Amino acid sequence: MELQLALDLVNIPEAKELVKEVEEYVDIVEIGTPVIINEGLRAVKEIKEAFPHLKVLADLKVMDAAGYEVMKASEAGADIVTILGVAEDMTIKGAVEEARKQQKKILVDMIAVKDIEGRAKELDALGVDYICVHTGYDLQAVGKNSFEDLATIKRVVKHAKTAVAGGIKLETLPEVIKAQPDLVIVGGGITGQEDKKAVAAEMHRLIKQG
Repeated sequence: MELQLALDLVNIPEAKELVKEVEEYVDIVEIGTPVIINEGLRAVKEIKEAFPHLKVLADLKVMDAAGYEVMKASEAGADIVTILGVAEDMTIKGAVEEARKQQKKILVDMIAVKDIEGRAKELDALGVDYICVHTGYDLQAVGKNSFEDLATIKRVVKHAKTAVAGGIKLETLPEVIKAQPDLVIVGGGITGQEDKKAVAAEMHRLIKQG
């Protein structure tokens, strides 16, 4: 099980400061969609250059023209690129093909997917690397979580790894770990805390002991 730090509401210098604080406890650094919108793929490039030992995920949430976008993210140094599960199969295929060519990985974000089970099976057959259940910001506000969806995906996929994201905090982490995803994605649960290092260290400890 790995820990991914999601950076959403920072600029590049702030992102570097944050990562520096917790780098020994995280496996993957996610450059979130808001950061890419504000800073472009330069954010991916600069974080990868500053922390070459960490994997970097570019949260592009690709919906079309996947080959090109995955290629661009790869050039910037991304190890993993996200695509939306609601994208067309041709788009997913294009993303997977380009990722293979570049020796990168594709994470599918299941946000807004209605038939979780059916789509997870299809995505698994298309050869994606990770399938992520994601309770988006707007649904977290009404108290939704992803555990049921995660259990569904774990039951039906044969090849892809599973990931979970959305509102995970230290106090809810044991419940997440019980669901046994391959990747746990945490944003504000670390970045919004006073002592980020201590929280990340404790999360890392809990995740590694599984």
